Amino acid sequence: MLGRGRRPGNTVEGIDQRHRTGYHGSMVTVTQANRFAHELRRWRTTRRVSQLELALRAGTTQRHLSYIEQGRSQPGRGIVLRLALHPDGMAPRVANLPEWGRHIIHNLRAQALRSPDDRLDAFIAELEGYVPALPAGPDHIGFAVPLRLRCDEGELRLITTLTSFATATDVTLAELHLEAFLPADEASAEILRRRAQR
Repeated sequence: MLGRGRRPGNTVEGIDQRHRTGYHGSMVTVTQANRFAHELRRWRTTRRVSQLELALRAGTTQRHLSYIEQGRSQPGRGIVLRLALHPDGMAPRVANLPEWGRHIIHNLRAQALRSPDDRLDAFIAELEGYVPALPAGPDHIGFAVPLRLRCDEGELRLITTLTSFATATDVTLAELHLEAFLPADEASAEILRRRAQR
C-alpha cells in the first residue's frame, strides 16, 4: 500500500529537491513579510498610535492591519505606501527637499553602480518622480548636504554618517548599512537635548 502510487515528492530525494528549490524561495518571502510585520508593529507602538487609528489613516480595517502585524497577511504595494512615511507626509517638513532628495538619489545611484539591482533601479526612478528638479549652482557641494527639518521648536539641521561593512565575509553583514543623524549646529543640538529630556 505504501509502495503503490508513491509520488516523487514524498521520497527522500523529492523532499531534498523541494528543500533545495521551492521551499527556499518560500522561506525568503515569509522572512521578508515577517520583517515588515515586526517593523510596522515597532514603529506604530513607538509613535503611540493604535491599530484602529493607523488603519483609519491608511484606509484599511483594523482586522487587516492586525493580520499584517501578525504576519498572517502579506501586504500589497499600495497598503505599504499608505502605511509608510510617503513623500506626501514627510516632504512638507523637509525645508531643503530638492537638495536633500537629489543627495539621496546620488548616493543610491552610486550603490546601484557597485551592486546592480533591477529593484533598486526601479526605486530610484520612482524617487526621481517625487523630488523637484534642482540645477547645480555654485554653492552645490553634493557629498555633504545637511537635512533641514521643520519642527515645532524651529528648524533641525542634521548631518548624516553612513557606516557599511565592505570587507565582511558574511553576506548579511556585507549588505548592512548603518545611518546616524547628528546635529549640524548648536541650535539643533539644543532642540534634541530638550526632546531627550521629555
